[in-house]
Amino acid sequence: MKSLLLLLVATSALAADRPAVTIPRQTSGDTAVQPKWEEALTITVGTKDADIVGNDQRAIQAAVDHVARLGGGTVRIKEGTYRLRNAVYLQSGVNLIGEGEKTLLIKEPSTTTPLKLDSDWYDQEITLHDAKGFRVGDGVCLRAKDAKSGRRTVIKRTLVARSGNRFKLDKPLRENLWQMNDATCSTLFPLLSGEFVNDLRIENLVLDGNREHNAELDGNYAGCIFLQDCNRVQIRGVTARNNQGDGISWQICHDVVVENCISENNKNLGLHPGSGSQRPIIRNNTLRGNDIGIFFCWGVKYGLAEHNTIEGNRLGISIGHRDTDNLITGNIIRDSKLNGVLFRPERGPDFAGHRNRIEKNTFIDNAPEGGAVIDIQGSTENITITDNQFTETRGGAKRELVKQGPDTKQIVVEGSKTKGL
Repeated sequence: MKSLLLLLVATSALAADRPAVTIPRQTSGDTAVQPKWEEALTITVGTKDADIVGNDQRAIQAAVDHVARLGGGTVRIKEGTYRLRNAVYLQSGVNLIGEGEKTLLIKEPSTTTPLKLDSDWYDQEITLHDAKGFRVGDGVCLRAKDAKSGRRTVIKRTLVARSGNRFKLDKPLRENLWQMNDATCSTLFPLLSGEFVNDLRIENLVLDGNREHNAELDGNYAGCIFLQDCNRVQIRGVTARNNQGDGISWQICHDVVVENCISENNKNLGLHPGSGSQRPIIRNNTLRGNDIGIFFCWGVKYGLAEHNTIEGNRLGISIGHRDTDNLITGNIIRDSKLNGVLFRPERGPDFAGHRNRIEKNTFIDNAPEGGAVIDIQGSTENITITDNQFTETRGGAKRELVKQGPDTKQIVVEGSKTKGL
């Protein structure tokens, strides 16, 4: 009996909450709890009358790196047009804030040329067939396709020195680039790039990929904004447009928030919550004129897509490979040429996107004649589709509200309201 009493006392003590932090101090190494300072480090960038004056990525990058060296703060990009020949590389704790439509970052036209000489995986240089259009400081994408296996190689680097057509790279290749595999070099890069950075905001900018004058680079490597292995990034009030690839792409990034943004007229994906990304929040955005509005890539879980307007895309929302436990609610999805929502077929039940909820959305004029507004394919299971409004104003042949494949299970459709269907 005495032992039981002691155990109960010990358990009770372990269950107690620790005291709340009411008077935080700036303590070495503590980034979780910090004071709220009335003023923080801010550097301005502008074409005139700014701390750093310039009109390209070099001025913005200088400000970002300076603020990062001092422990974080804000870079304010004043109104103007900034023409980029390389990405602006983001840093942890450094916010990038513009002046809305007045602050435009636009990608310069791309140039592509074959490699003139082979480079091996241990090299840190390349030789171009034609170096016209390439400069020291340019961001480049090096690509090849193995002639036997078909394996593709994609490498992003910066040109840092040159002698004629021969360029030094900022980092070694670590992959073979051989002429027999059609190795090329292109001036392609994201406009904003963050890799292994945390705790930052990107706000009030217009990012233009200059689609008509650039080659394609897909969202696994680039976008108007591209993030890889990042945490706690907030993107608000950003327009990402006219890119030969994705608007905003984040890969293996957790707790990313995208709010009040516009992603339009991008060749591929409007928003690309990429492989392994946990707990994304996608709210109050406009996604139009892209190939796909929102593309849930592989293993995107516990996400929220809420109150977005998704219109005029080939496909509204795509969900697939192990994308589970996501909520899609309160969105307006209209004029999708294929489906409003597609659950991709994948490779059997272990790979499908289970336990997703489609609730309280408005679907207007989606799918072609004889098509489906929501198409659930493969071995997808445990999908709840509830309280949605389906409207059709185009007439023509019948369209299905929800199409279920032969291997789907436990699909619940209830509370639907229809008009013109």
